[in-house]
Amino acid sequence: MQKNPGLAAVLSFFIAGLGQIYNGQIGKGIGLMVAEILSWLLCAVVVGFVLLPVVWIYAIYDAYKTAEKINQGG
Repeated sequence: MQKNPGLAAVLSFFIAGLGQIYNGQIGKGIGLMVAEILSWLLCAVVVGFVLLPVVWIYAIYDAYKTAEKINQGG
């Protein structure tokens, strides 16, 4: 089934992991959601300010690339 890479990226833009769930990667999506929540909590001890953007950007990039891969039959 074809996936829209743009939609997958936008979903992960708003909630990390939502694009992965859209792509059918439920476990990865939930894992990224947990990582985002932990990153927010770690902002209290500063490390979250570094970790949060990393998790967020990875989720967007991975959702887009995975949707493209699905569309190419991989």
